[in-house]
Amino acid sequence: MGQDKKYIIIAVSVLIAESTACNNFGAARQESAPQSATTYISARYAQAKTRPTEMTLKQQLESILSNQYESEDGDLFKVELLVGMSESEIENLKSKLPKNNLPHEIEELLRFSKGFEFLGLEEIRFDAYGHFGFEEMFPHSIQLAGDGFGNFWILDIDSNGNWNSVYYVCHDPAVIVKHSENLVEFIKHIDEFGQKGNQSNLDIIHEKTVMDIWSEKVGIMEKNEKDYDFENRQVELPKMFLVADLTDKPIKTGFPWGKSGPKTKIIRPTDEPIWIVEKKVNQGFLSRLFGRKK
Repeated sequence: MGQDKKYIIIAVSVLIAESTACNNFGAARQESAPQSATTYISARYAQAKTRPTEMTLKQQLESILSNQYESEDGDLFKVELLVGMSESEIENLKSKLPKNNLPHEIEELLRFSKGFEFLGLEEIRFDAYGHFGFEEMFPHSIQLAGDGFGNFWILDIDSNGNWNSVYYVCHDPAVIVKHSENLVEFIKHIDEFGQKGNQSNLDIIHEKTVMDIWSEKVGIMEKNEKDYDFENRQVELPKMFLVADLTDKPIKTGFPWGKSGPKTKIIRPTDEPIWIVEKKVNQGFLSRLFGRKK
């Protein structure tokens, strides 16, 4: 066997949302008289014009400023905005980001406010670039917030400076969960947390989803049938590893990253949400398997 590497490739656990969340889609219908292409396109265009456009980040944050929330102790509170960033602070942040790229919508948000305070969470910051220590998991990231117990919400930034999904990184249990599709949805989830408490997406992930993923109650892990070209990416692969692939996965999907202990090797080979997680086998098991004694 010598230098041969053994690959154990599995799919990540996926928490299936309750069926009630999926029953609001309209049913397809068949037209009794087919429309012409021109009529159909015109109708679709007119329909699209009437749809409300999605809020920008700044607008989404502004939309929750007047909301009043109630804590578990009955205290009323609101979002408390932090001041916006100055021109020099913006330029300093740009100099640190991949390719010095700060998307226009993010810059607009940061000029308005660099974050806010929200009861129940540590200070939420949009400018905390490079504060998260696990570069092997997230080479470029914004540490959005912490829960006060060593767990964090991280926004993933790719090598071109694009701001992508938000992940909840938990250390006990050692699990990563896709929390929000983007920063707009994360702000919505903060608002929902204030409105619904333990029934909110944030609280469910924080209290239940991480435990489900760690204990594998979420579902049986299946072999990942995707082909990966890790050998040609100039990364030193562990002898045995698992592949956690969150590409196009819904929120509340995640994987345990610490099953093999605190010194587990983790590799993020590309910008894609794909992690190579070292798989360590108990030495006593190997000794019994090959008939050797320690």
